[in-house]
Amino acid sequence: MRLTRFLFDAARSTPVSVVVAVKPSARKRNAKVGRLVFEEGSRHAFESRAVAERWADDLSTGDGHVWIASAHPRDGDDADCYLVSRATNAKLEAAYDKRRRRLRGGDRAEQESLGSSP
Repeated sequence: MRLTRFLFDAARSTPVSVVVAVKPSARKRNAKVGRLVFEEGSRHAFESRAVAERWADDLSTGDGHVWIASAHPRDGDDADCYLVSRATNAKLEAAYDKRRRRLRGGDRAEQESLGSSP
């Protein structure tokens, strides 16, 4: 069972129960996250998971979508959660989907073979 570490934020003297580690996928996908890691580091502490999720929502506004994911219980890291994103190249994915649709004959239900006549 994972024990949540309690930390204290020196500025507010409030107990902190959730430690969030920023994963590379979030840093690469979201410019605000990249800047935050550069300026403040890759670990952040929050009062609760709900507060951490609101933080992730704020970071996602106007930039790449990031979210909070629970750390695996067997993970040796001291973080309770991770800030993650789906690291993809949307332009390449769109090109692949367009090519796939074209090869399948567009929106028609039947797939054409290479030897069929138009």
